[in-house]
Amino acid sequence: MSPRMLGMLGGMSWVSSAQLYTQINQGVAARRGGLHSAALLLHSVDFAPLAVAQAAGDWAAIARQLGEAGAGLRRAGAQALLLATNTMHAVADEIEKRAELPLLHLVDITAAALLQHGVRTVGLLGARFTMELPFYAERLERHGIALRVPDQDGRGAVHRCIYDELCQDRVTPAATALLQAQVQALAGAGAQAVVLGCTELSLALPAAAPVALPLFDSTALQAAAAVDWLCTDRPTERSAAAGANAQSTPCLTNRPLT
Repeated sequence: MSPRMLGMLGGMSWVSSAQLYTQINQGVAARRGGLHSAALLLHSVDFAPLAVAQAAGDWAAIARQLGEAGAGLRRAGAQALLLATNTMHAVADEIEKRAELPLLHLVDITAAALLQHGVRTVGLLGARFTMELPFYAERLERHGIALRVPDQDGRGAVHRCIYDELCQDRVTPAATALLQAQVQALAGAGAQAVVLGCTELSLALPAAAPVALPLFDSTALQAAAAVDWLCTDRPTERSAAAGANAQSTPCLTNRPLT
């Protein structure tokens, strides 16, 4: 039986795409053993012009470019899409329509993990667009989950940290301290856990970093969902995958949820 082929829209940033690519391949290798790796088609875009379009609010142009890239992956043999960025899920529906492929939607993946752990109110750290545009909150609300985000100053500081440092593969102690403080503030706002809603954030908040709340890493969650999708073409693996998912989901801390 031929393996499933997953299309990946990446490059936003290349740092996060490299993390996701690595984790997906590690997961497939662990699941299937031996020399197995992930059957992926990657279209990595130049992030700079897309970042300019983001700042200008030209989301239609972003949807058009990423949708066309997704259609190219479909023509190359992809059977589903993975969008390797949180922020660009603001135009996920348009991308999916243009590409004519089902999208493994990151917010739905995240919501499933949160509900599995009983989280009904969650904090979100990410780019300013991710925290301020309605797509994340509205999608979580469909699953019965309420969203909390940092205040205006906090959102600005986290955004600058992502774009000026993490997207350029620079991680500093100051970035870690900033994110720790924002997690603490979200705890004070009633969040039970925090989603790292930008695929670079786990670089500055690794598992060893002390934080006030459990962290759900969007990159790890997305990678796990991709591995499940890639590995369900073999009937004997479906029950094993379901059992593994029932036991745990990627979460950066082992703090109990209360």
